[in-house]
Amino acid sequence: MSQFFHIHPDNPQQRLIKQAVQLIQKGGIVVYPTDSGYALGCHMGDKAAMDRILQIRQVSGDHNFTMMCRDLSELSVYAKVENSAFRLIKNNTPGAYTFILRGTKEVPRRLLNEKKKTIGLRIPEHKIALALLEELGEPMLSTSLILPGNEFAEADPDDMRQQLERQVDLILHGGVIGEDPTTVIDLSEESPVIIREGRGDVRPFQ
Repeated sequence: MSQFFHIHPDNPQQRLIKQAVQLIQKGGIVVYPTDSGYALGCHMGDKAAMDRILQIRQVSGDHNFTMMCRDLSELSVYAKVENSAFRLIKNNTPGAYTFILRGTKEVPRRLLNEKKKTIGLRIPEHKIALALLEELGEPMLSTSLILPGNEFAEADPDDMRQQLERQVDLILHGGVIGEDPTTVIDLSEESPVIIREGRGDVRPFQ
Protein backbone atom coordinates (compact mmCIF):
# COMPACT_ATOMS: atom_id res chain seq x y z
CA MET A 1 0.00 0.00 0.00
CA SER A 2 1.59 3.29 -1.05
CA GLN A 3 1.85 6.34 1.17
CA PHE A 4 0.12 9.55 0.09
CA PHE A 5 1.42 12.97 1.18
CA HIS A 6 -0.34 16.27 0.55
CA ILE A 7 2.55 18.63 -0.02
CA HIS A 8 2.53 22.41 -0.51
CA PRO A 9 3.54 23.30 -4.10
CA ASP A 10 5.22 26.59 -3.17
CA ASN A 11 6.50 25.83 0.32
CA PRO A 12 7.10 22.05 0.56
CA GLN A 13 7.07 20.70 4.14
CA GLN A 14 10.67 19.66 4.90
CA ARG A 15 9.49 16.82 7.15
CA LEU A 16 7.61 15.21 4.22
CA ILE A 17 10.50 15.83 1.80
CA LYS A 18 12.88 14.03 4.22
CA GLN A 19 10.52 11.04 4.47
CA ALA A 20 10.23 10.89 0.67
CA VAL A 21 14.02 10.92 0.24
CA GLN A 22 14.46 8.17 2.86
CA LEU A 23 12.06 6.03 0.81
CA ILE A 24 13.99 6.74 -2.41
CA GLN A 25 17.28 5.81 -0.70
CA LYS A 26 15.76 2.50 0.43
CA GLY A 27 14.78 1.58 -3.13
CA GLY A 28 11.31 3.11 -3.22
CA ILE A 29 9.48 4.57 -6.22
CA VAL A 30 7.97 8.02 -5.80
CA VAL A 31 5.36 9.84 -7.87
CA TYR A 32 6.21 13.54 -7.71
CA PRO A 33 5.25 16.79 -9.46
CA THR A 34 7.55 18.60 -11.87
CA ASP A 35 7.15 21.70 -14.05
CA SER A 36 6.20 19.42 -16.97
CA GLY A 37 3.69 17.20 -15.13
CA TYR A 38 3.87 14.24 -12.75
CA ALA A 39 6.79 11.85 -12.94
CA LEU A 40 8.01 8.55 -11.50
CA GLY A 41 11.34 8.80 -9.70
CA CYS A 42 13.81 6.44 -8.03
CA HIS A 43 17.46 6.26 -6.94
CA MET A 44 19.71 6.32 -10.02
CA GLY A 45 21.85 3.44 -8.73
CA ASP A 46 18.92 1.12 -8.00
CA LYS A 47 18.35 -1.29 -10.89
CA ALA A 48 15.46 -3.08 -9.14
CA ALA A 49 13.56 0.21 -8.71
CA MET A 50 14.28 1.13 -12.34
CA ASP A 51 12.92 -2.26 -13.47
CA ARG A 52 9.75 -1.67 -11.43
CA ILE A 53 9.24 1.67 -13.22
CA LEU A 54 9.67 -0.05 -16.61
CA GLN A 55 7.02 -2.54 -15.49
CA ILE A 56 4.59 0.20 -14.40
CA ARG A 57 5.08 2.02 -17.71
CA GLN A 58 5.18 -1.29 -19.64
CA VAL A 59 8.10 -0.10 -21.73
CA SER A 60 11.24 -1.92 -22.84
CA GLY A 61 14.63 -1.89 -21.12
CA ASP A 62 16.04 0.61 -23.63
CA HIS A 63 13.53 3.27 -22.51
CA ASN A 64 15.18 6.70 -22.17
CA PHE A 65 15.15 7.83 -18.56
CA THR A 66 16.03 11.39 -17.52
CA MET A 67 18.42 12.34 -14.76
CA MET A 68 16.87 15.15 -12.73
CA CYS A 69 19.61 17.47 -11.40
CA ARG A 70 19.29 20.22 -8.80
CA ASP A 71 21.80 22.60 -10.43
CA LEU A 72 24.53 23.08 -13.04
CA SER A 73 27.35 21.77 -10.83
CA GLU A 74 25.56 18.41 -10.60
CA LEU A 75 24.88 18.34 -14.32
CA SER A 76 28.58 18.84 -15.13
CA VAL A 77 29.55 15.85 -12.94
CA TYR A 78 27.38 13.49 -15.01
CA ALA A 79 27.73 15.03 -18.49
CA LYS A 80 30.53 16.17 -20.77
CA VAL A 81 29.61 19.76 -21.58
CA GLU A 82 31.47 21.96 -24.07
CA ASN A 83 31.79 25.68 -23.22
CA SER A 84 29.26 26.82 -25.83
CA ALA A 85 26.72 24.20 -24.65
CA PHE A 86 27.35 25.12 -21.01
CA ARG A 87 26.51 28.77 -21.73
CA LEU A 88 23.26 27.78 -23.44
CA ILE A 89 22.28 25.52 -20.54
CA LYS A 90 23.21 28.13 -17.94
CA ASN A 91 21.09 30.79 -19.64
CA ASN A 92 18.02 28.53 -19.89
CA THR A 93 17.89 26.65 -16.57
CA PRO A 94 16.09 25.87 -14.40
CA GLY A 95 13.32 25.42 -16.91
CA ALA A 96 11.28 23.19 -19.19
CA TYR A 97 14.17 21.66 -21.12
CA THR A 98 15.69 18.19 -21.32
CA PHE A 99 19.27 18.24 -22.61
CA ILE A 100 20.79 15.22 -24.36
CA LEU A 101 24.50 15.15 -23.46
CA ARG A 102 27.36 12.67 -23.53
CA GLY A 103 27.54 10.95 -20.16
CA THR A 104 30.61 10.74 -17.93
CA LYS A 105 31.88 7.64 -16.09
CA GLU A 106 29.66 8.69 -13.16
CA VAL A 107 26.53 7.65 -15.07
CA PRO A 108 25.60 3.96 -14.63
CA ARG A 109 26.19 2.32 -18.03
CA ARG A 110 22.70 0.87 -18.25
CA LEU A 111 21.30 4.45 -18.32
CA LEU A 112 23.33 5.57 -21.34
CA ASN A 113 22.10 5.38 -24.92
CA GLU A 114 23.86 2.26 -26.17
CA LYS A 115 25.19 3.72 -29.42
CA LYS A 116 25.82 7.37 -28.57
CA LYS A 117 26.61 7.02 -24.83
CA THR A 118 24.28 9.94 -24.14
CA ILE A 119 21.83 10.67 -21.32
CA GLY A 120 18.95 13.12 -20.92
CA LEU A 121 19.46 15.59 -18.07
CA ARG A 122 17.29 18.40 -16.79
CA ILE A 123 17.09 20.98 -14.02
CA PRO A 124 13.39 21.39 -13.14
CA GLU A 125 11.71 24.57 -12.00
CA HIS A 126 9.13 23.01 -9.65
CA LYS A 127 9.73 23.70 -5.96
CA ILE A 128 8.75 20.18 -4.79
CA ALA A 129 11.06 18.53 -7.36
CA LEU A 130 13.93 20.86 -6.39
CA ALA A 131 13.37 20.27 -2.66
CA LEU A 132 13.56 16.49 -3.24
CA LEU A 133 16.78 16.82 -5.25
CA GLU A 134 18.33 19.16 -2.67
CA GLU A 135 17.60 16.70 0.15
CA LEU A 136 18.74 13.70 -1.92
CA GLY A 137 22.06 15.40 -2.75
CA GLU A 138 22.39 13.66 -6.13
CA PRO A 139 20.37 13.34 -9.36
CA MET A 140 17.20 11.25 -9.40
CA LEU A 141 16.27 8.85 -12.16
CA SER A 142 12.96 9.98 -13.62
CA THR A 143 10.37 9.42 -16.35
CA SER A 144 6.97 10.95 -17.10
CA LEU A 145 4.02 9.18 -15.47
CA ILE A 146 2.33 7.93 -18.63
CA LEU A 147 0.37 4.77 -17.91
CA PRO A 148 0.06 1.93 -20.46
CA GLY A 149 -2.37 2.73 -23.26
CA ASN A 150 -2.38 6.45 -22.48
CA GLU A 151 -0.90 9.23 -24.59
CA PHE A 152 -0.52 11.83 -21.86
CA ALA A 153 0.90 11.93 -18.33
CA GLU A 154 -1.47 11.57 -15.38
CA ALA A 155 -2.62 14.90 -13.92
CA ASP A 156 -4.70 14.14 -10.80
CA PRO A 157 -2.96 12.47 -7.81
CA ASP A 158 -6.30 11.14 -6.50
CA ASP A 159 -6.70 9.16 -9.75
CA MET A 160 -3.07 8.01 -9.50
CA ARG A 161 -3.77 6.71 -6.01
CA GLN A 162 -6.53 4.43 -7.32
CA GLN A 163 -4.42 3.14 -10.20
CA LEU A 164 -0.98 2.86 -8.59
CA GLU A 165 -1.64 2.20 -4.90
CA ARG A 166 0.03 -1.21 -4.99
CA GLN A 167 2.77 -0.37 -7.49
CA VAL A 168 4.53 2.70 -6.07
CA ASP A 169 5.75 3.46 -2.54
CA LEU A 170 4.74 7.13 -2.29
CA ILE A 171 2.58 9.66 -4.13
CA LEU A 172 3.35 13.33 -3.46
CA HIS A 173 0.15 15.29 -4.05
CA GLY A 174 1.18 18.77 -5.15
CA GLY A 175 -2.11 19.66 -6.86
CA VAL A 176 -3.56 18.77 -10.25
CA ILE A 177 -0.95 19.40 -12.98
CA GLY A 178 -1.60 18.85 -16.67
CA GLU A 179 1.20 17.52 -18.85
CA ASP A 180 3.32 20.27 -20.37
CA PRO A 181 6.24 18.45 -22.03
CA THR A 182 9.79 19.76 -21.94
CA THR A 183 11.62 20.90 -25.04
CA VAL A 184 14.31 18.32 -25.84
CA ILE A 185 17.64 19.65 -27.14
CA ASP A 186 20.52 17.41 -28.24
CA LEU A 187 23.79 19.10 -27.23
CA SER A 188 25.98 16.02 -27.65
CA GLU A 189 27.45 17.24 -30.98
CA GLU A 190 28.87 20.59 -32.12
CA SER A 191 25.55 22.25 -32.97
CA PRO A 192 22.29 22.04 -30.97
CA VAL A 193 19.60 19.82 -32.48
CA ILE A 194 15.97 20.36 -31.47
CA ILE A 195 14.50 16.87 -30.92
CA ARG A 196 11.11 17.94 -29.55
CA GLU A 197 9.49 21.35 -29.25
CA GLY A 198 7.69 21.68 -25.92
CA ARG A 199 7.19 24.40 -23.33
CA GLY A 200 10.79 25.65 -23.38
CA ASP A 201 11.48 28.36 -25.97
CA VAL A 202 13.51 26.89 -28.87
CA ARG A 203 14.81 30.25 -30.14
CA PRO A 204 18.03 30.33 -28.05
CA PHE A 205 19.04 26.99 -29.63
CA GLN A 206 18.34 27.78 -33.29
